[in-house]
Formats: sequence, C-alpha cells, structure tokens
Amino acid sequence: MKQERIDWPNGEKVALSIVVNVEEGSEMTVARGDRGMEPVDELGIHIKSPIRNYGNESNYLYGIKAGAPRIVGLLKQYDIMASWTVAAMSLENHPEIAAAIAEMGHEPVSHGWRWVHQFKMDEAAEREFIAKATASIEKTVGVRPYGWLSRYFHTDNTRRLLVEAGYEYHMDDYSGDVPFASPDGLPITIVPYQLDSNDMKMWTDPSLTPRAWLQYAIDCFDQLYREGEAGYPKMMSLGLHLRIIGRPGRIWAFVEFLKHVRSKPGVWITTRRAIGQHFRSLA
Repeated sequence: MKQERIDWPNGEKVALSIVVNVEEGSEMTVARGDRGMEPVDELGIHIKSPIRNYGNESNYLYGIKAGAPRIVGLLKQYDIMASWTVAAMSLENHPEIAAAIAEMGHEPVSHGWRWVHQFKMDEAAEREFIAKATASIEKTVGVRPYGWLSRYFHTDNTRRLLVEAGYEYHMDDYSGDVPFASPDGLPITIVPYQLDSNDMKMWTDPSLTPRAWLQYAIDCFDQLYREGEAGYPKMMSLGLHLRIIGRPGRIWAFVEFLKHVRSKPGVWITTRRAIGQHFRSLA
C-alpha cells in the first residue's frame, strides 16, 4: 500500500495548521434559553436540571480574560499564522477576540452560530444556522469564513448547504493526513482535522498532563516530518482552546511545541484555507 502524500509549496516537508477554537461566550446555559447547563466542564460535573452553572461559565470566561492574551502573544512572538474556529456568538459577546484575529490577519473559520449541536436541525434550520454564522463572523472580523467545523456532528445536508453558502472547505473529518476532494462529488475540499493531539484531551482525560500532551504533539509532528523527508509530505493539525491551553500550568507546553517546530526547516505553517487552496491548485 502507498502512503498518502501531497506536494507542498517550495518542497516543504510538512504543513502545520494551528487551530484556535473560540467557544467561550456561546456555550450552553439557561441564561441563553437552553434547557440546562453546558455539559463540557473541566470539573466533569453535569446536572440535568434547568439551573445555571455559574462556576463553569466563569471557567469559560477565563479563556477570554486570561487565556486569549497568552495565546495571541505567543502567536505573534513566534510568527504563527493560525486558523481560528469561532462560534459567531462568542465573537459578538467578546469583540476583542475578533479584533485580535483581524489585527493579526489570521483566518476565521465558522464553528457555527453558537457552540451547539446542529445534527438535529432540519434543512431549513441548518441553512439559517450557517447563514447567520457566516454573516455574523464577517461583521465582527471583517472577512467572511470559508471553512466550517461543526460541534462534533453534522447532517447529510451540511456539505451541500456549505457549498450553497460559498464555503470552500469542511473540517468535520478525521480520516487522513492530507486534504482531499469531497467523496460525494460536491465542489468542497475536505481538510481533515485531528482529535488525538487536541488540547481538549486534557479536559476529557484528566490523567493527561501538559507534559504528556506536549510529548504526544511533538511525536506526531516528528513522525510526519520524517515521512515528509522520505518523500511523503502530509499535514498536522494542532487544536487549542483559550480556556484549556491558556492556563498557566499548560501554556508552557504550547511554547515548547512552537520552539520545537521553529527549530525545523521545511515547515509550512499556514491557514487551513491556504492548504485547501493549494490542494485545489494541484488538480
């Protein structure tokens, strides 16, 4: 069997996509009319009752107040071009994040109108959800999103609706290490994502320390780099969250990863849109 491969610009050995997720400010809460609290909680506490979880809401707010400045500062320091998967409501509630994305010239990617599930939506509701997110992000950041990442699940209609809305690529796929054409023949590129290297693992598995996460991320990068040197270039995604990696006990691990990556020649650190555009240019 042959390995996946793609020729990157200038013969680069690997493409690296840093993905900063912004969900803070649009998570579930009865204060926004939801039936209950946000189930994703670092404490792992979820009560199925219509009450507010003020503690978890403040934990999300930490990502905006303390985590974001650390992450933005590092991206600037190491000259990293990132893709920001943003829930549109989050940017409306926290316009300083939208301003930072715009000021750095980074790419906004739609993570939905809110950070909620869309898999139960019928076609009309999902079309409205996509349109509302697109218009909102364009208003807050100044440029529209061309990529989409759902909250875990999407529908059979999603990719067709994204094409109708002018999207170029879709991220809800974990099946490989190179971009590929949509298997259903739609004119949209699949730019696969990675969950195994995502910092969310430090929430879902409290036994995963920042040191272990860092080692895993470096091991992933190094393996892909070696494959690129051997003639099989691929891409790596590193997913981050303001409220997770932005903590003092974790942010150092991101620093060490950036130092490691910057020490290697032949690495294309770029946006997911640029990766998708390059793939299409090879057709």
